[in-house]
Amino acid sequence: MTTRDVRKQREAEQRRKAIIKIVRKLIRKGGIGEISLRKVAEMAGYSTTVVYSLFEDKAMLITQAMDEDLLELTRVLDAAARAEADPVARLRAVGRAYVKFGLAHPDEYAFVFMQRRPHAPTNQARVQHGDPAQDPYAFARVLFQDLAQHGLVSSHPDDIDLMTQLFWEGLHGMTSRHLVMGADDEWFPSLPMDHHLEAMMDVLYHGLSHRFAPKAKR
Repeated sequence: MTTRDVRKQREAEQRRKAIIKIVRKLIRKGGIGEISLRKVAEMAGYSTTVVYSLFEDKAMLITQAMDEDLLELTRVLDAAARAEADPVARLRAVGRAYVKFGLAHPDEYAFVFMQRRPHAPTNQARVQHGDPAQDPYAFARVLFQDLAQHGLVSSHPDDIDLMTQLFWEGLHGMTSRHLVMGADDEWFPSLPMDHHLEAMMDVLYHGLSHRFAPKAKR
């Protein structure tokens, strides 16, 4: 690669980052519906040709705008997991970290997990799909593989995926409910957050370990 090629590649990456920054700003302001390649190009000061040269379509643009949040979430979950040696304690620590991340970053969480959006092929994301170091779903799946290796749950691949998804859905339900309703909503009584979260961890782990017990224990 020549010096000119390196410079062109660096310039393209700077443009990509500038465009992504505009996309994230628009989404926080008005949601996914605010995004169009033409509007993004105008706000970033580039021609639509430049934007199309970096992003094939709106779906790819939005997918790559999510990358930063997915990577940060995975880093937070990994840090929580590394603090625990026991696989059950590790799962619970990750669950706590997930909910607390969502509540601490409401705009980012809502952007990634609470808005309908066009979906680009996974190979268009800069987050490596299926890599536990980058992909939060893949990271969570490893937790259940670890539980299976310790003989605590089924090791069947379909069961691993179903447990991972049920675990995630439980955490997401709690997180999104708190974000949407807020502490001042009087629709139903608000319980102490830590107590509520620990009860959730109990229900999720004991329910999953019972429903997906290793075959020898069924």
